[in-house]
Amino acid sequence: MATSSDTSDQNVKSRRPAESAFKQQRLPAWQPILTAGTVLPTFFVIGIAFIPVGIGLLYFSDEVKEYVIDYTHCMKEDENITCAEYIKPNNMDPCICRINFNLTEDFLGDVYFYYGLSNYYQNHRRYVKSRDDNQLLGRLSLTPSTDCEPFSYAEEDGKMKPVAPCGAIANSMFNDTLTVNSQDLKVNVPVLKTGIAWTSDKKIKFRNPPGDLKTAFANYTKPVNWRKSVWELDTNPDNNGFQNEDLIVWMRTAALPTFRKLYRRVDHTEVGFSTGLSNGPYTLIVEYNYPVTDFDGTKSFIISTTSLLGGKNPFLGVAYVVVGTLCLLLGIVLLVIHLRCSKSTTEMINVNPRTPYS
Repeated sequence: MATSSDTSDQNVKSRRPAESAFKQQRLPAWQPILTAGTVLPTFFVIGIAFIPVGIGLLYFSDEVKEYVIDYTHCMKEDENITCAEYIKPNNMDPCICRINFNLTEDFLGDVYFYYGLSNYYQNHRRYVKSRDDNQLLGRLSLTPSTDCEPFSYAEEDGKMKPVAPCGAIANSMFNDTLTVNSQDLKVNVPVLKTGIAWTSDKKIKFRNPPGDLKTAFANYTKPVNWRKSVWELDTNPDNNGFQNEDLIVWMRTAALPTFRKLYRRVDHTEVGFSTGLSNGPYTLIVEYNYPVTDFDGTKSFIISTTSLLGGKNPFLGVAYVVVGTLCLLLGIVLLVIHLRCSKSTTEMINVNPRTPYS
């Protein structure tokens, strides 16, 4: 006769997993057995494959020609003071400086101008999110995103107005003007302001509001650190407003504190520049507006060509060569150890409990 305790035990739901191969962990499994016959060939294959790839990457990187000019402390024209020192007490008035340089070799093919900044943390969390993507898509609102604070509103004519584009990224946009003059040809190097931003950015992420730009932005003011309103950035309507490519390039934040961004493309349709930049003397003319010395940063101007794989970047090639070399060396060392110290296959197969350990 069943007791009450037996009945209660039967009513308690069992915690035992269901009787299935999955829940009882009886599924078939495969576990690789690492032996010298499988590991050593892997090391050699990786080494033999990686080293030629790395050498190829280094070759293409070395094909790129670069000329870098650090103009952080360039001297103000006709005065014995640096532009960095001049703009501080002069309410950020622009400062003109000139730097003469000489290209010792021809820069053939497509030539690009970049600006570079160092010790500049565009990857800071609060900085990266300080923007209003709806606004940049042309969906204007008199109430910008709270992510833009404290760069959402600014005073204009005694009234507080919403800022367009709002946020810390747009407010800190790079605004130096960089011009290169050819001393041999006595002309400025012709450049193009378009074609410097990602096509996906210009077509998808940045759109202007419909209608006339000046009218559309009538109820908005410019960021505090800007000299012009967003609708005055360029005379070309396809490169104005939120679709200005200098703005788009700046808004794509850099991942590292030392970075460079594309500034201009040399116009190779002009006479004298069809094949690139010839060697000879040049002058970099800088309208110095952007302060960097307060945070121990630097500014540079870069002239560069490109290769099949893009700009100059030897890191990937060096990484492939180093990894390939280490794999080859490790494979050789393990092979020597295997040949001198390992037992034969027959001995390993015939191992039994009575086999002495040695």
